[in-house]
Amino acid sequence: MDQIELVRDFNRYYTRRLGVLGDHYLGLDRPWSESRLLFEIGEGADLRALRSSLGLDSGFLSRLLRSLEGQGLVEVRPHPGDGRVRVASLTPAGMAARAELDARARESVGSLLGQLTPAQRDRLVAAQEQVRGLLRLASVSISEIADSSALARWCLARYAAELDARFVSGYSSSALLRPGELATTGGEFLVAAEEPSAAVGCGIWQVLSPGVAEIRHVWIDPDCRGFGLGRRLLSALESRAGAQGYRTLRLGTSRALPEAAALYRSSGYREIPPYGDAEYNELNFEKVLS
Repeated sequence: MDQIELVRDFNRYYTRRLGVLGDHYLGLDRPWSESRLLFEIGEGADLRALRSSLGLDSGFLSRLLRSLEGQGLVEVRPHPGDGRVRVASLTPAGMAARAELDARARESVGSLLGQLTPAQRDRLVAAQEQVRGLLRLASVSISEIADSSALARWCLARYAAELDARFVSGYSSSALLRPGELATTGGEFLVAAEEPSAAVGCGIWQVLSPGVAEIRHVWIDPDCRGFGLGRRLLSALESRAGAQGYRTLRLGTSRALPEAAALYRSSGYREIPPYGDAEYNELNFEKVLS
């Protein structure tokens, strides 16, 4: 079988083995979709957040909620602080049902793990982490946004906060790209996102001089590291700068970020003398695109 068919075959086996296709998930009187919604509501959740986290359209979510309301497990009311927002919460019966669901799910998974040796369990959990990370990587899209947008500034704030924690002398946000700066200098702000508003990384290429561009502020959310997203984002920055005629790319990083330097070296960048006066660029690199 080709790779596509292998993934489809795994999906069919996995859903069948976990019993998510029937109307009595874990032996309860409700299907998996209702059980999952019951779990996600937890201590209470607004309907917009539920739609986003579960990837459900409003009509399907409404049908699930009506069913759970009919069973006396859920109540849907206006948010006390904003009447435009509706909030779902569990009734006492719903909390008891959720506790039973959680107990049965743990028992079911525990029964599966109990058939394996400790070493095999470790391999299974590690493999699941790999699958989860790679699926997240596959779902990420990279696109250009305005450097003054709220999402761009949020990414840069996360980037600056991490560097401030890792650098011995801290990091000043005054070193960040200013809102609207790329419109003057030329360049692009790229964001990596799982959903339109769920950014997990960013990066910038900015014009330095004719034919020369600088790559700056490459950041990946810590939860998404280790699966190649940084390299993919760097490649996108190179490709987009190259498409506009910039063949020489430069960048700088700190010695406190050895993983960044390793990424650049393995991506074909060579170390060069300092090319500017950026305070945090202790190591400087250059790459000439073919």
